[in-house]
Amino acid sequence: MTKFTEIDQLKTQLDNLRPLPENTVRTLHEQQVLEWTYHSNAIEGNTLTLKETKVVLEGITIGGKPLREHFEVINHKDAIDYVEAIVSSQDALDEWQIKSIHHLVLKNIDSKNAGAYRQENVVIAGAQHRPPNFLKIPELMADLMAWYKNAADLHAVECAARLHVDFVGVHSFVDGNGRTSRLLMNFELMRRGYLPVIIPVEACFKYYEALDTAHVQGNYAPFIELVAELEKRTLENYLSVILGEDL
Repeated sequence: MTKFTEIDQLKTQLDNLRPLPENTVRTLHEQQVLEWTYHSNAIEGNTLTLKETKVVLEGITIGGKPLREHFEVINHKDAIDYVEAIVSSQDALDEWQIKSIHHLVLKNIDSKNAGAYRQENVVIAGAQHRPPNFLKIPELMADLMAWYKNAADLHAVECAARLHVDFVGVHSFVDGNGRTSRLLMNFELMRRGYLPVIIPVEACFKYYEALDTAHVQGNYAPFIELVAELEKRTLENYLSVILGEDL
């Protein structure tokens, strides 16, 4: 049995339980948003703990922590809300929406670059992959959108993983590419009826290694496998809570 088959069986099991208990779904969603925000920001160096992230989401300021880190939490939640709204409205993904997601990620942090493609060349610390010249970004993003529009035959997990890999490979923005790419990955999963996945900060080495393998060698398999395993685990957790039993 392939990983995709296991995932699809779990998804079918979940779909067959719909409509799901309202309060259970609400609490699962709250936990999901909290952990997604915490881990995505922690991967990028945010020092707020999971509990501190929760407090910030509740509107409380943490003494001794930089204002930027507070905005990273608030912004990420706003970006999740926006992505969920796109999914609900069934709008097709385009470059304007990607820029809008990025703008939400960086608002009040770097207003000059929020939602704007970079106008300079950059390198990624610790990675073999070197992002393309900034002059190529419009063409590469157009190519990515053209590929995406024709990727409907791919399994949702593979499509979402490839969208993440290729977007972050272009590295369209000066900052915020990682958080934006994870939001895009989960947009595709949710759009296809799957659950969003959370890359845990504890797995960041494996995550970065799989990204570099895809960018340098053109081998997407390790990254797709990582996303597939996370999707399987997320579905199992969701089902175990709803059914009130361990799977």
